[in-house]
Amino acid sequence: MIEITFPDGKKRTYEDGTTALKIAESISNQLAKNVLSAELNGKIIEANQPLYESGSLRLFTWDSDEGKRAFWHSSAHVMAQAILDYYPNAKLTIGPPIENGFYYDIDFGDEVFGEADFEKIEKQMLKRAQEKAEFKMRSVSKQEALEYYKDNPYKTELIQNLEDGTITFCDHSTFTDLCRGGHIPNTGFIKAVKILNAAGAYWRGDEKNKQLTRVYGISFPKQSMLDEYLQRLEEAKKRDHRRLGAELELFAFSQRVGKGLPLWLPKGTALRERLVKFLQEAQKKAGYQQVITPHIGHKDLYVCSGHYAKYGKDSFQPITTPEEGEEFLLKPMNCPHHCEIYRVKPRSYKDLPLRLAEFGTVYRYEQSGELHGLTRVRGFTQDDAHIFCTPDQLKDEFKKVIDLVLYIFKALDFNEYKAQVSLRDPNNPDKYIGSEENWQKAEKAIIEAAAEKGLPTVIEYGEAAFYGPKLDFMVKDALGRMWQLGTIQVDYNLPERFELEYKGADNQMHRPVMIHRAPFGSMERFVAVLLEHCGGNFPIWLAPDQVIILPVSEKYHEYALRVAQQLHQHDIRALIDERNEKVGRKIRDAEVSKIPYMIIVGEREQEHNILNVRKHGGETLGEMDIPTFVERLTNEINSLIPQFTNP
Repeated sequence: MIEITFPDGKKRTYEDGTTALKIAESISNQLAKNVLSAELNGKIIEANQPLYESGSLRLFTWDSDEGKRAFWHSSAHVMAQAILDYYPNAKLTIGPPIENGFYYDIDFGDEVFGEADFEKIEKQMLKRAQEKAEFKMRSVSKQEALEYYKDNPYKTELIQNLEDGTITFCDHSTFTDLCRGGHIPNTGFIKAVKILNAAGAYWRGDEKNKQLTRVYGISFPKQSMLDEYLQRLEEAKKRDHRRLGAELELFAFSQRVGKGLPLWLPKGTALRERLVKFLQEAQKKAGYQQVITPHIGHKDLYVCSGHYAKYGKDSFQPITTPEEGEEFLLKPMNCPHHCEIYRVKPRSYKDLPLRLAEFGTVYRYEQSGELHGLTRVRGFTQDDAHIFCTPDQLKDEFKKVIDLVLYIFKALDFNEYKAQVSLRDPNNPDKYIGSEENWQKAEKAIIEAAAEKGLPTVIEYGEAAFYGPKLDFMVKDALGRMWQLGTIQVDYNLPERFELEYKGADNQMHRPVMIHRAPFGSMERFVAVLLEHCGGNFPIWLAPDQVIILPVSEKYHEYALRVAQQLHQHDIRALIDERNEKVGRKIRDAEVSKIPYMIIVGEREQEHNILNVRKHGGETLGEMDIPTFVERLTNEINSLIPQFTNP
């Protein structure tokens, strides 16, 4: 007999060999129909796998991330099978689930696979799914695996790096794939599929390797879910920050400047500057001091911090100087520079906490295929700050940063978010630096601080920074997509590596603790997410142009200018459309430009010194005098930006 413990703590006993599906059935038939995968003692298992071990069981349905992962992992197998039905000579490589759907990297040889092939693959996938074939895992020896894939160099390379006794295949219908497991019970759960895209991708992400075809797809247990997803996808295309950025003249890219290096245009620069000023004002109230550090640093700086050992191979190549042996790097992060600022003079416990903030531009080499608008670039500016504090101050300082992050989200209408506690991967300790004791203290501080703030959290293993655990804020945008924006990290390790010290009240030297924090994350990524979240309709305090004045003819240009000057005196950003166009055309163009307010002026407005006001979206506010309009905008702006008070 085996004893199964459920998430609510209740326990039941079952016969040896009972499957997770049978256990679900013992609870309710409806649950059994919806179970997609399961986890026993923290390890993902097949829902139809016989169990011979007691332990904690979790059952996953479509409503869970784990259930979707199993669904899309299984769908990748079905897509690969359907592709082989039409392209039997294609060589499969890897096909994982991703945030929305799945992909499979495939070497089609001399054959071309493109958009014209999508529909036939979709139909074949549904045909295969209707077989209701079970996914069955089996262990194979390394020799057997190599023999099976002797004509596939990609799978062979993967198998060569595996240990004998740890290799498994998954079979369903006529299809077999090298696989670690984690599938839905059978293909019949897949009711709707869509091939989304086909793009180039280098084998194992290395530009030196052969370029494969990455086929992206998505699937659902109901057709209505796919229809809803495709509608959201169309809306996402309308909100694509790359398109809106060009239309609203916020930023641009130039091949001559270089891939992944954005050029901020005047309106985009003004937008950024307002975001910077907004955060700087809050930081000033919270006791931060602004600093500036160079765009490059000596290689030894990053060797000391540990960044060079972890990321040196993937960074921009060192910059050499006329002095033999001297090497500099484009700054990949700001924290080592701030450690050196801390070291400028002796510190006492009375100096702490020391909060250093910088909007610092950093440079990281991303492969060309990974670049994407502002969300993945090679040069970006972080709203970086580092807090150096005593161990006793750590938790309170961490909670104050949480307050600052939530203040920003509220001001920018990011109302749905989750906080993710990102911890070490227990199976890969070599990824991290520092002692076990320091890691445990850092993890404990984050978990306790979040709990004391009443912040609901989820724990993700393997997502920590190499020097410490962190609290990541995952924000849901208007389209239901999750983005990682703010992050707060606890670090005991860099203070040790840089030998940072302060004199305590006991007159002894002690090591400070370091908090890394970036509420925006990167300015580039944040603007991209904000742009797509609001569809280019920025809150009025951020809008590049708040008001556009539309004279009905040239003879009212002088009055329009007087109105603009009075608005400028109240720090309201206004421009005049002086084109020789009909007012209807001017209104339509202002709508496309997403300017929040339009003021139409003609004979009546000039005669009575009033404004005819219209809001973006078509709402007519009617006539009002300038002081009334100024008061309206001022009140609206103040209502959108809550006052930040330092806790």
